[in-house]
Amino acid sequence: MGLASVRPGLVPAPDPLVAKVESLQNLLVSFATGGGSNQYGDYEELRRELLSSPITSPGLPRFVHTCRDVSQFWQFIKYKYRTYAERREYIWDEFRPLLELVEARATTPLQPSDQQVLSRLSPESVQTVWQRALDRRISDPEGAITAARSLLETVCKHILDDLSVTYDESGDLPKLYRLTSEALNIAPSQHTEQVFKQILGGCTSVVEGLAALRNRLGDAHGGGRARIRPAPRHAQLAVNLAGAMTSFLVATWEARKNAST
Repeated sequence: MGLASVRPGLVPAPDPLVAKVESLQNLLVSFATGGGSNQYGDYEELRRELLSSPITSPGLPRFVHTCRDVSQFWQFIKYKYRTYAERREYIWDEFRPLLELVEARATTPLQPSDQQVLSRLSPESVQTVWQRALDRRISDPEGAITAARSLLETVCKHILDDLSVTYDESGDLPKLYRLTSEALNIAPSQHTEQVFKQILGGCTSVVEGLAALRNRLGDAHGGGRARIRPAPRHAQLAVNLAGAMTSFLVATWEARKNAST
C-alpha cells in the first residue's frame, strides 16, 4: 500500500495563527462599532503575540503597530471614519491580506507535495522533506517542530504498510516507532551486544523525546498564554533528530528489501 492511499480524508487541524488574527480583527471591529469595552487586555495580548511572530508581524495593519492599546486605537478610528459601516469595511480591508497569507500557510505538517515525494520513499525523498522542514525553523519554529514529528510518523507508517504490519491509525509516535523497529529488527530487545542495545535504546529515547517536544512546543495544539514558545534552535534540533532517524529507518528498510531479492 503506497503513502498516497493512506489517510486521505483527515481534516487538517486549525491553524492557531489564523484564529489569532481573526480574533484581533473581530475585537477591533467590535470596539470600533460600540462594543468590546472590556477587551483591553485581550487586544494587548493578541497584539504582542502577533507582533512577535515573523510570519504575522509584517502583514499587520499599520494601526496595530502604532496603537499600543484600544484607547489609542479608538482615538485613531473615531476620527478616520464616522459610521460603523465604514469602520467595519476599513478594518476588514486592512486585515484581508494578512488573513489570506496565514490561511495559505500549511494547515497540515506535510504538504501534498511532501506526501507525493515520500510516496516514493528513498533517502533522497526523505532529504527533500527534511530540508523543507528545516527551512521553516526561522520563520515558523512551531510548524517546523510539528513537521519534524510528522516526517517521522509518515515514514514509519509507510514502512509498516509496505511490510503489511497492522497498526492503530490513532496510535502515537512511540508506538508506531516500536512497531517499525521490531519489524526492521532494530529494537533494543532484539540484540544482545551491549553497544547495539545502547545505541538502539537511544534511538527510542530520541523518538519519545520528539513526540513529547511536539506536544509541548509544536503548533498542532492550541496553547494558553503561559505556553512556551520555541526558538529556531529548538526547531533545528527537532528537525535534525527526525531527519537522522528517518534516514536510518529508510536505509534499514532498503537493506532489508535488497536482502530479500
